[in-house]
Amino acid sequence: MFTGIVTDIGEIVALTPVAQGQLHRLRIACRYDQAGIADGASIACNGVCLTVVASGVSQGRTWFEVDTAAETLAMTTAKHWRVGTRLNLERALKIGEELGGHIVAGHADGIAGILTRDDLPDMARFELSTTRELARFIAAKGSVTLDGVSLTVNTVEDVRFSVLIIPHTLNVTTLGDWRASGEVNLEVDLMARYAARLSEMK
Repeated sequence: MFTGIVTDIGEIVALTPVAQGQLHRLRIACRYDQAGIADGASIACNGVCLTVVASGVSQGRTWFEVDTAAETLAMTTAKHWRVGTRLNLERALKIGEELGGHIVAGHADGIAGILTRDDLPDMARFELSTTRELARFIAAKGSVTLDGVSLTVNTVEDVRFSVLIIPHTLNVTTLGDWRASGEVNLEVDLMARYAARLSEMK
């Protein structure tokens, strides 16, 4: 489990397609202490929970390797990742740590498309769209996870919704790089999903 609070920005430094392109092995450089990264650990990469299969240090910089399988490549923006792609990173939540965002599974539900970007004084407002299936779980003032970042939804209209990004978030995540026509990983709020499921069973 995660919280949607990004703790580092990683960079893909190597990408190796394997299994006839159905699996990609990524090497991601980061600022984490390598001694604290165990094989089998979970790290959210742009909101996608991936399992560490190896780690080390090269030229004074920590790296870890993860595999992205066919389902991940089909359902998320991982299919667009290349060497040089920057990723929002978050280590798995530990019992007793502060829950600063909201409960995030790291299982991206799909992709949201960026429709517009409006730059305001020190902030940015983004309007995005998603599928009708996922839009029903998104509510104004509710939570949503975009590229691994816990955000509050400002407005919702049909399959469109908007978020307002504060200066701190723009500075410490990759959200400052977002542009209109881009795509981001979307995870809807678990509570909204469970509430919808319960209402369907009545």
